[in-house]
Amino acid sequence: MSRYNKPVDLTWRDILAQAAVVAVAIFIIVWFLPRDERTNLHIDVGRPWLYSQFIAPFDFPIFKTDEQLKQERDSIRKLYEPYFELQEDTESEELTHFRNDFRPMTVEDLSPSYRIYIEERLHAIYGRGIISNADHQRLLEDSCRAIRIFHGTTAQAKSVSGLLSQKAAYEYLLAGTDSAELSRPKVGSLNLNRYVRPNLVFDEAKSIEQWEALENTLSPSSGMVLAGQSVIDRGEIVSEKTYQIMQSYERASSARKNTSRENHLIILGQTLCVGIILICLAVFFNLFRMDYIRNGQSITLLITLVLSFPLMASFLIRHTMLSVYIIPYTMLPIFIRVFMDSRTAFITHVATIALCSLSLRYPFEFLSTQCVAGLIAIYSLRELSERSQIIRTAILVTAVTLLFFLSIDLMHGRTPLGGDSMTTIDWSLYKHIILSGVLLLFAYPFMALLERVFGFTSNVTLVELSNINRDLLRRLSEEAPGTFQHSMQVANLAAEAARKIGAKIQLVRTGALYHDIGKLQNPAFFTENQLGGINPHQKLDARESARIIINHVIDGEQMAEKEHLPSAIIDFISTHHGHGIVKYFYVSYKNQHPREDVDPAPFTYPGRNPQTSEQAILMMADAVEASARSLKEYNEESIGELVDRIIDAQVNDGMFVESPITFLDIKTAKEVFKEKLMTIYHTRISYPMLHETNDSQSGSTSK
Repeated sequence: MSRYNKPVDLTWRDILAQAAVVAVAIFIIVWFLPRDERTNLHIDVGRPWLYSQFIAPFDFPIFKTDEQLKQERDSIRKLYEPYFELQEDTESEELTHFRNDFRPMTVEDLSPSYRIYIEERLHAIYGRGIISNADHQRLLEDSCRAIRIFHGTTAQAKSVSGLLSQKAAYEYLLAGTDSAELSRPKVGSLNLNRYVRPNLVFDEAKSIEQWEALENTLSPSSGMVLAGQSVIDRGEIVSEKTYQIMQSYERASSARKNTSRENHLIILGQTLCVGIILICLAVFFNLFRMDYIRNGQSITLLITLVLSFPLMASFLIRHTMLSVYIIPYTMLPIFIRVFMDSRTAFITHVATIALCSLSLRYPFEFLSTQCVAGLIAIYSLRELSERSQIIRTAILVTAVTLLFFLSIDLMHGRTPLGGDSMTTIDWSLYKHIILSGVLLLFAYPFMALLERVFGFTSNVTLVELSNINRDLLRRLSEEAPGTFQHSMQVANLAAEAARKIGAKIQLVRTGALYHDIGKLQNPAFFTENQLGGINPHQKLDARESARIIINHVIDGEQMAEKEHLPSAIIDFISTHHGHGIVKYFYVSYKNQHPREDVDPAPFTYPGRNPQTSEQAILMMADAVEASARSLKEYNEESIGELVDRIIDAQVNDGMFVESPITFLDIKTAKEVFKEKLMTIYHTRISYPMLHETNDSQSGSTSK
């Protein structure tokens, strides 16, 4: 049984709530998973087949490549003859037009020979056939050798070379005019292009119909692969033909994705896979980390991270974008390691990578590579205390990932250098891995964002808060120097005890520095800040003194919230006295009012008892350090008796029943406190004190 997983009787409501969360997560992930048969297979012609034997699951054609289809289209284009309609009236209309324009001219300007020449030429060009300049250009671009001219119900083919464009027809009219009988300038002055109009008009509908008929003669495939046929086995070299078959398989699979009940089977299989993985993850938390399930911040962060990465992987594959290796998956174990623990980080990372791999058909390299990368990320961040550690982790993860992926390539017989194009390593995936490492550097700003959104506190933040030059700690050192020194000593004691029992060292150290900041409101009322033996409590009623002492917890919470300290630090302020009683003033008041039934409520701290091991350690360290100041004699026996008495009293009062700390942890903490206190006070000499009684009493009042 995990120390963090105290037995809890789950109610039906708890079980249904967990089932609902798992069901919603399953629905979201399955909804975005690609359901066609397109995969992220890495198929390279001339390289070994990396996966298991591929056997065709159904009959499918071997589709021709785009290049093959283009070649065949180019070959049938030579047979293509677009349709043009012959408009016979065009010639007679333009001849009449010319004669009407020529008649008003005087004989001196142009002799009849000009009219005869031009009419003969017009008749000749219309006899050959005139098409528009645009149609002529299109025929040349399409490499058409002939066209089909139709008029009525008859049609005949004619070579494109025998046709005239409008421009060529006009030039034909001017040809032969440089002679003794005809003057080219005079012919040109007639503006003969007015009488050149296409008599062959392109018929788009008939032309498209003919082209489609020709295209229908083309076959999109060059053969068939039958169901059960072995296409390629592991280690075989991928040939051009095999590559074409695999491309045809993916195309055929995509075309039939929603045509039968197989799509429902795919959804069922995806739902079962996702469900099994998420249920295993939920069982892990129920068996070993129930504290995360009961913590809303933790479970929300876990759900968010577990859903985000599979959705990103599915998006890249659905839209055939970049490789899935470009996603910095190791951000997930980094975040969980920093905010939670290593075992949870690894288990969650493995489950998330398994969910991401469902988008791929052959995920061996992906699974193994990402699991190794996650382990390296967890190992390298055993204790995050500096920003530079993120950079070091990113470099280390990238280097190991590249090396591991290279080992896989070498294992499959690929050579990094010196081979031909058929056996050398394809370095494109390595570029994606490097880019993923660069993106991993953004883990630090994302970590700060997660701290704000989910209320977590990273070790980097705790280290920054531990800087004694921060406003609250600087004020504490100036206005309440005794409390500041007390807090420093408590921080050292608690940190060492945390290290011994495996608790969070930096968290308890930072919490100890801030646990008594509420004493800034009335520093002189606490014994460690009193000078010259002056004790202001001697002039106050016991209840009023208790109120002032108790208020340092309330004042500390308010000051911490005003300074926007993390909730984890505020919890130390709330719990370092728990729900205990200010015993000195409580007993004093009872002695002063022996006949009164004294209500302990005014003498009771308002805080909660410790909820974590770190809070329990701080409560113990705070109590023993404060009490040790009032000892008359410092030796192993007196310090040991003091530590045992104070901590045993806390245990008997039930201060630690709500925390996961064990009796063995408490025993270890006692030994640490005794050893550290002996180190602190071993040179101290006990001098006679004039105000020994007052010091003893005020030492008690500080708590």
